[in-house]
Amino acid sequence: MSDVTQILSQIESGDPSAAEQLLPLVYDELRKLAQENPGQTLQATALVHEAYIRLVGVEKAQRWNSRRHFFGAAAEAMRRILINLIKPRS
Repeated sequence: MSDVTQILSQIESGDPSAAEQLLPLVYDELRKLAQENPGQTLQATALVHEAYIRLVGVEKAQRWNSRRHFFGAAAEAMRRILINLIKPRS
């Protein structure tokens, strides 16, 4: 089991310190995902932080089956954040 997968499991189990351990391990990969969106108005760092908070900073821990599952969810979260930024408000 990779370090990321193990920490994701700890987050799911309710370990409050696990989220702090996860960010340094996934930050570079999340930044690469964030930079794949040319022309976006949100800086990559801000996008990564917002997505991370949505994924890990919730009261009820989400279940991540694997590292791949986590990064897929992170990519989806970033897309949703960007869509919400450009979506006209009525």
